[in-house]
Amino acid sequence: MIPLMLTIFVAGYLMIAFEHMFKINKATFALIMCGLLWAVYSVSTHDPNLSSELVVALGDTCEIVVFLIGAMTIVELIDRYGGFNIIVHRIHAGNKRSLMWVLAFVTFFMSSILDNMTSTIIMVMMLRRMLADQKERWMFAGVIVIAANSGGAWSPIGDITTIMLWMKNYVSSIDLILNLLVPCIASVIVPCAIASRYIKPQPVEQLNAQDTRIGYEISKEHRGLSKLILVCGVAGLLLVPVFKATTGLPPYMGILISLGFLWLLTELIVVHYQLDGKMEGRISQSLRAIDMSTILFFLGILLAVGALQQAGILNTMATWLNESLHEPYTINGIIGILSSIVDNVPLVAACMNMYPVASDAMVAAASDPTYMQYFVEDGLFWHLLTFCAGVGGSMLIIGSAAGVVAMGIEKIPFMWYLKRFSWMALSGYLAGIAFIWLETLVIEI
Repeated sequence: MIPLMLTIFVAGYLMIAFEHMFKINKATFALIMCGLLWAVYSVSTHDPNLSSELVVALGDTCEIVVFLIGAMTIVELIDRYGGFNIIVHRIHAGNKRSLMWVLAFVTFFMSSILDNMTSTIIMVMMLRRMLADQKERWMFAGVIVIAANSGGAWSPIGDITTIMLWMKNYVSSIDLILNLLVPCIASVIVPCAIASRYIKPQPVEQLNAQDTRIGYEISKEHRGLSKLILVCGVAGLLLVPVFKATTGLPPYMGILISLGFLWLLTELIVVHYQLDGKMEGRISQSLRAIDMSTILFFLGILLAVGALQQAGILNTMATWLNESLHEPYTINGIIGILSSIVDNVPLVAACMNMYPVASDAMVAAASDPTYMQYFVEDGLFWHLLTFCAGVGGSMLIIGSAAGVVAMGIEKIPFMWYLKRFSWMALSGYLAGIAFIWLETLVIEI
C-alpha cells in the first residue's frame, strides 16, 4: 500500500510542478491524486471508520477553503470597483532605480493584505504604463515576484501557507509579524539592491498603454465608491485576525462576517446609484469571477496530504528527519529550496501533519526537550517554516503563483530568470534566515 501511495503522490506532484509544460491546470492532477490516494488506502485497509476519518479531514480542509473563498471574493470586489487603481495612480518616482525600490515595497506591503498573485498582477500590469523596454520590465517583474512572496510570509493573511499555519494555531498573528517582518524585509532589500545596479537611473517614461487598465472603471460621478470599497474591503480583511483573537473563533467565521457586511453595503450601493446597467457591482457577480480552479487545487492537495497522514507515511518521514537531521534550520532550509520546485502548500501541509504543535507536557516528556521546544506554538520551527516556504518559492519563476503570473503576463523565459534572478532570490533567502538566527540569538541572550 505505502509504495503505491507514494508513487501516486510523487507522480501527481510532478504533474503539478510541470503544469506549465503540460498546459493542463494543476487542479486536475490534485483532484485525481486525492481520489486515488484515499481509494488505495480504503481498499488496502478496509478500515470501518474510514468514512468518519475522511469527514474529519474534509472539515479541516474546508476551514481553509471557506476562508479563501471569502478573501478572494473581497479582493475581486475591490478590483471591480476600481479600488486598486487608486493605489496604482499614486505611485511616482524620479528615476527608474527609485521606481524599482518603490514598486518593491508597495508590492511587499500590498501582498501582506492581499494574496501575492493579485499583488503581482496589479504591479506588473502597471509597469506597462512606465516602461517601454520589455527586457527592462523583466528586471522589474523579477523584483516584484520576490517582494510579493516575501510580503506574504510575515502576515497571517498574506499567503495560503501562513493562513494554514495561523488558522490551526501553529503561529499567532502578533508573534508572526514581530519575528518575521525584519527577515522578510531583508529578503527583499538584498535582491532589490543587486537588481537596481542593472538599471540605469534614467527618467521614467509615461506611456499611454491601453492594456494597463486594472479592474473596472467607475464613472466619474461615482468615483468616491472606489475609495469606499477599498477602505471597507481592506478593513474587512484586517479585522479577521482581531476577530480571532477576541472571540477565539476560527478565522473563516471572521471572513464570512466581513463578506456579509460588504455584501449588504454593495447591495445598498447598487440600488441607490442604479449601477446594474453600468457595472457589475454585486458580491454575487464577484463570486462567479473568483478562480475556482485554485480553490479546487487547494481542496485536492490538502486532502491528498491528509491521506498520507492517515496512512502513517508522514509520521514515518518526521521520525526519519528528526533522527537524520535533527536541526530546524537544515530541515526548513531544504523545504524552502523544494518550494521553488514544487508547490509550497502541500509542503507546509505535510509538515503540519508530520509535526503537531508541542504542548508543555510533550516538551517535558521528550528525550530532547530543547529540540521539542522548537515545535511549540510560535516556536522557531514554525516561524522558519513560514519564512522558508513563502520566500523560497522566489528562487525559480515557476516556484510560486506570483512567478507564474508574471511569467504569463510578460512572457519571461524560464532560463532568463534562472540565470539572472535565482541567485538574487537565494541571497535574499539566506539573508532572511540569517536575521532569524540573529533574532533567536538575541532572545536567548
